[in-house]
Parts: sequence; C-alpha cells; structure tokens
Amino acid sequence: MIATIPDRDSLVEHGIAARGRIYWHPTVSQLYSHALARGEARLAEGGPLVVDTGLHTGRSPKDKFIVREAGSESRIWWGDVNADISEDSFDRLRAKVAARLGEGDVYVVDAFAGADPAHRIGVRVVTESPWHALFAKTLFIDPTDDELAEMETDALVLHAPSVIAVPEEDGTRSGTFVCLHPSRTEVVIGGTYYAGEIKKAIFTVMNDRLPLEGVLPMHCSANVDDYGRVAVFFGLSGTGKTTLSADPERHLIGDDEHGWADDGIFNFEGGCYAKVIRLSAEAEPEIYATTRAFGTVLENVVMDERGILDLDDDSKTENTRSAYKLEQIANALPAKRAGHPSSVVFLTADAFGILPPIARLTREQALYWFLSGSTAKLAGTEIGVKEPQPTFSPCFGAPFLPQPPSVYARMLGEKLERHGAAVWLVNTGWTGGPYGEGRRMPIQATRALLDAALSGDLAGVEFRTDPFFGFDVPVAAPGVQTSLLNPRLTWADPTAYDAKARELAQKFRKNFERFEDVAPGVAAAGPRA
Repeated sequence: MIATIPDRDSLVEHGIAARGRIYWHPTVSQLYSHALARGEARLAEGGPLVVDTGLHTGRSPKDKFIVREAGSESRIWWGDVNADISEDSFDRLRAKVAARLGEGDVYVVDAFAGADPAHRIGVRVVTESPWHALFAKTLFIDPTDDELAEMETDALVLHAPSVIAVPEEDGTRSGTFVCLHPSRTEVVIGGTYYAGEIKKAIFTVMNDRLPLEGVLPMHCSANVDDYGRVAVFFGLSGTGKTTLSADPERHLIGDDEHGWADDGIFNFEGGCYAKVIRLSAEAEPEIYATTRAFGTVLENVVMDERGILDLDDDSKTENTRSAYKLEQIANALPAKRAGHPSSVVFLTADAFGILPPIARLTREQALYWFLSGSTAKLAGTEIGVKEPQPTFSPCFGAPFLPQPPSVYARMLGEKLERHGAAVWLVNTGWTGGPYGEGRRMPIQATRALLDAALSGDLAGVEFRTDPFFGFDVPVAAPGVQTSLLNPRLTWADPTAYDAKARELAQKFRKNFERFEDVAPGVAAAGPRA
C-alpha cells in the first residue's frame, strides 16, 4: 500500500471535497507505480516513463484565457494572445474541475517557481493524474523539508484533463481550457493532457508578477563559464535554447525561463522540458542521456514492445518532449542563479535562409529584434502547424506575456544599458535557400560562433554591415567556413537571395508597424527600405 496523508481539510480550502485518497508530496517511485498501475504510462529501457498525450501534442494557444477582473484588467495585453473570459465562466470551470478532483484519488505537489528567495512563489499543483504530478515535481523547484513545512501557496493549479468544457455554457472556444485568474493567482486546466500547459501557465504568472517587482522575466536559457561570464539565450520553442545552453564547457543555469533582478539572473524552474525529436547522442549527449534515465517523463516518444525508444520516429508528433531534473545535466549549476549577463543571444530559426549564422546588434537593434521576436513556428509546437512558418513573437515569447511587449522591452533596454551586455543574433534555421531547398544550419558552426562570441574572440575580427538588415556580421571566424557567414554566397542563385531578403525585410517592417510607442532610434534600427 502506498502511503497517503488523509488530511482532507487541506483541500477544502481550495473548494475540493475529496472522497478518494490524497497523495501529498509523492515520491518519484510512488508516481511511477501509480502511472504504470493505471495503464497511463509505460516503462522504457533505461528507466524513463513514456506517456501519450492523445489529441493535444502541443500547446493550445487559442484555448488560453485570462479572467477580465478589476484587480488586473488595466495592465493586461488584451487581444489574440490574451483572450478574456468572465469571472462567472472561470468560476463555472473551476467548479467542474474541483468536482472532478473530488471524485477520485488526487496528487498534490508543492514546489517553488523561482530560485531567488526574494522573488519566488510557492506553487501548488492538484491533479488527477500521477504522471502529470511527476511532471510538475520535475519542472518546478523542490523545497527542503523545512521550507515545505512553512511554505504558503501563492499560485494554485487545478488540473483535470478529463474535464471537457461546454463552449455554449462555459464561454470557451472548445472543450479545452487553460484559464488564469491574475488576482487570485489560480489556474484551471482541462480538456488537454499536454503537460506543457502546466509549466507555461506558471510562466505566465511569473511574467505578470515580476515586472511589478522590477524584475525582467525572460523566455530564455542561461549558462555561465568558470570566470562568471553569464550568457542568456532568448528564443521560441525549437530554436535551440536547450541544446545550445547545455554546453559541456559551461555551467547550465536553466533551459527556458529566467528572471533578471538587481543582483543577477535566476532560473524559474527545477527541471528542463526539451524537444527530443531526432536527438543525437553525438551532438547533444547530455540531453540524450536523460532519455535513458529514471525520473524522466517522455511525451509522445515512440517505443516498441521491448521498451526500446525510437527518437527519430515522428509518427505521433514532431513535438516529442523529455521532462527531466536540471541535475541530470552533469554541469548544471546547483544554485540556479548567477550574476548579470555579459552576453545576450537572440536565437531565430529563419525558414527563409536569409539571415547569417551570427550578427552583432547595437542597443537599438537589440530592442527592435526583441520586440520583433522573429523565428519560424516549427512543426508540432502548436496544433495545426505541419511545417515551419515565418512568424513574429514579441519578446521571443508572446504567448506567455500577460502585459504589453513594451513593458518587457523597456526593462531589457534598462538592463542592457546598466550592465553593458553584448547582444548577438544567431540563426539556427536554414542556409543555402529557404525551407525545402536549403539545409539546416550546421550545429557545429553555431557552437563555434557562439564560443567565439561568448569568450570575446569575435570582438577583434573584421565585420561587414549587412545591406538589407544593417547589423554587423563577422567576415571570418575560427573554425567556420567563410562562405557560411555570407548567406548570399550559399545560394545557387544570388539574385533569388536578394529578392527573398527584400521580401523578408518588408515582413519585418510591416510587422513593426504595430509598435507605435517605441523610441525613434529603435524603430529606425530595423531592415532598410
């Protein structure tokens, strides 16, 4: 019999009248046992838990809502990203979720979001699913026994994926819903088994709270070298944040979510959530090893009857995922905190094959590219995306920004000015032609260029000014084929490159028209007409 603490009153405060067992702060082994016994997961060779998320193999951005309520209404960036829902609808969905959680066994995970004690929040996840509890336990920061005894619940996630909304009565778009009430700091989730919704819901909470405390929340990975030089890597899913920050020569601070406070940066999370489709043991050995480890949760990875994984199989989705503790990366920084960045890197997966593998940005250009957030939506990251598409996502994380992008851009500009970080644009997308014609940027070249940039070796090389985008591009760099640095030379038809470059530049200018309140120098820092 798996131990449980029958303290039902502790869930009554959340409106849950539990009739089944309540599993408080379960161990990894307990959650494995339950998920396997219930037939909701399988055990793979090496020890990871393999799960299938069903219909939803990625986020459902059109099913995310924020409650329109007096306490937060004036600061929310309302529109396509943050669709509103009424308090009555929220309360109705919350009641449905709470009722479902009261029907059977539930799992309660208490953890922290934020490694900096001055800016962290206590998160409680209550779920009907043992493997989702394991996901939450993995992605958030474990409290010590003393911290657990004293911690308070600052943010509550009520998670019942088996609950399906009724749009006509619940005010939703479909049966799926991820709803945040900012003033109560409560999230209710239903209609989707994709675990990333839990993680990103709390990221949205942090993106709303931290600017109020003077802390810049960032959708970025981060690492630090032995000399204390910190680098942060902004980018949307699939652009290489996890892969490039897991550098064996540097110490990993975190792979996805950080805050930049007055005394440096800190990770929001205790784990990583990496894409693993076609993961290479040679190119990405540290992340690859997590897919063969006990405690890892693998989403939608194909496995045969013997328990052997096939990371190359995309028959379920391109968006296969591995959730693992940060400590599974050998060079992870235990404190999950470091000083101020000396380098800021914007990662973009350019599906047009136009951008160079690396470029140096001025402060004004940095804010232009930060607000633009150019990349490609990669297949599987969102429902309905079957192949890469060019897109613009302000601050490299628009789906998770409850406040207007200008709030975060202003804060970044202040941080850059105060701490003097160098800013680099790195294209991890295509070269030699657009998607379907060119090839993916060689990861070896990307790593070599990043090493040179972060160490300062690029500071003394010759640069040229890109005629279309105006940023500085190195003419040559150690260990990198010179022609790769000039993407026009990688195309079979240079005139076709010119035409596509003008087309992409126009997309940037058109997109930036929505930012009316930026400084003139920032608006002028984009592609040339």
